[in-house]
This record gives sequence, C-alpha cells and structure tokens, in this order.
Amino acid sequence: MIIVTGGAGFIGSRIIHGLNERGIEDILVVDHLGKTEKYKNLIGLRYADYVEKDEFIDAVQSNQFEDTDLEAILHMGACSATTELDGSYLVENNYRYTQVLAHLAQEKEAKLIYASSAATYGDGAQGYSDQSPLLDFRPLNPYGWSKYAFDLWAEAQGLLKTAVGLKFFNVYGPNERHKGDMRSVVSKSFDQILATGQVKLFKSHNPKFADGEQLRDFVWVDDVVAVVLFFLDHPKLGGIYNCGTGQARSFKDLVLATYKALDKEPKIEYIDMPLSLQPKYQYFTEADTTKLREAGFGRPFTTLEEGVKDYVVNHLLKGN
Repeated sequence: MIIVTGGAGFIGSRIIHGLNERGIEDILVVDHLGKTEKYKNLIGLRYADYVEKDEFIDAVQSNQFEDTDLEAILHMGACSATTELDGSYLVENNYRYTQVLAHLAQEKEAKLIYASSAATYGDGAQGYSDQSPLLDFRPLNPYGWSKYAFDLWAEAQGLLKTAVGLKFFNVYGPNERHKGDMRSVVSKSFDQILATGQVKLFKSHNPKFADGEQLRDFVWVDDVVAVVLFFLDHPKLGGIYNCGTGQARSFKDLVLATYKALDKEPKIEYIDMPLSLQPKYQYFTEADTTKLREAGFGRPFTTLEEGVKDYVVNHLLKGN
C-alpha cells in the first residue's frame, strides 16, 4: 500500500493520477475535505480507500497499521497557506503531523517523501541551495518556519538518510482551484482576464526590480509528480532536495504566457503591494537543481510557456 496524505489536494491528487498511470491502485487517500470542493479532485481516480485526517492519525497512533504491508508514505497533507499566522495551528498540522508519519514510516520500513517548501529559505540572502546547512536559512513567516522546523528535526533524527523532503517552489497546474487566494498566479490571471480583460500585478518596491519583474521559479505540477515518483523508484536515496526548474521567470512573463494561451492582447495594471506584505516579500527565488540532477533525475522540466498553455487550454478552459 501507498499512503498519500493531502490526496484530495492539489499536488496529492496529481500524484495519485501519476500512480494510476503506472497501474497502481492500492492507495490510501488521506485528507480533510471540510466544506471545500476538493472532492472533485478525486473524481476519476482509482484508490483503495479514503479516510479523514483525524481518523487516520487515530488509526496510526492505535497501531491499526501493524499488519499493513506499507511501501511508502507520500506526505503532501499540511497547511500550505503562506499567510497563515496561527503558529500553534501550524505546529500541529505541519510539524507534529509529519512527525507521526515519520515514526510510522520508520516502524514499517517504508519510504517517506514529504513536502517541505522553498519558503524555508527566507528572503534568499543565503541562496537557494539544498546543499547548504539548514541552520543558515531564515524563514520569513510562520508557515516557512513550520516546514523548516521539521526539516531540522528530521535531520537531527537521522531520517534524511532514506526519507526525502522536497522543497517545492511555485507549483502551478490543474486541481488547485479549491485553494482560493493561495492558488497560482496563472489561475488567478485566467479568472481576471475572463472577467475584466485585465490582470493586476503588484508594483515592485525594490529598486533592483521593475514592476512585474519580480522573479519566481514556476514549476508545472506534473514535473513535481515526476520528481516524487523518481524518489519512490529509488528508495535508498534520502535528503532534502529542491523541486523547481532552476530557471526563474518574472510574473510578467507568466501573465503574458496566459494571455497568449487565450489568444488575447495583454493588459496589465500594476497596483501597490499591501504594507503588511512588503517586509516579507521575496523578489527572487530559483531552485538550485544540482543535487537533484546528481541524484539521477534526468527529465527536462516543462518550460513556462508550455506549462501555461497546457494548463489554460486543457484544464482551465474546461473548468478544471
């Protein structure tokens, strides 16, 4: 069995899709549906069972998986809102929850692949190398700290000899609509273009960057799935790895690609960034992919233009 937490979410549901394409259906999906429409992400997927997160944690802690032949835990389930300020909530959902799963993986000698985050790097002053000491990084918000704290704990416990933490950069693609304001700029831009014909982007408040030229490492979700499956196929590999393209692109590039995919003339308005966001804003992120490539991951990453076109034409325009 393979457990996929956050399985009804954005990346988790695409991982299940990738497993299904391999003919794998012995999957336990774990999530918290609440009053969302995440259930739609599970339609058309094949899996053995679904269980709510709280019930799952109770089952783990009461040793109900004692006789389960467990191959891997693909842990994508956590709070992914970078704007979440409730530190106690983040400790329970991102830190303690992952510890519970790490102990289960150890007991069952199963592969653990979990979602870390590029937010652990902070403002990038120390660079974006996954080979730098973890203690060098300075997360800028409670969300980034919660991911950083688990990375440190996993390292201290020696788990990273076989467990893999993936520092996701700016992932975009189908099955993210339920994320609301936390969904990608492609999804938001698509909605704005259809509604008003115009996209709003933040002005730059850093003299080194022109308006719209703030840079991010935008990565197509199915490339992320390919990275996850690569480490599933190589159970002896462990450690922290960046999961991004290695090529930063501007928000303006992203929006222009969205307009092009819709065959519409671009119209961008630059608006002031909220004062509360300015001190914690990242103007540049770019994954150093050296370690990932040296581990043997050879697949080329989808270009921004290819990924946006695929997302818009084959998913967003079809309501996905």
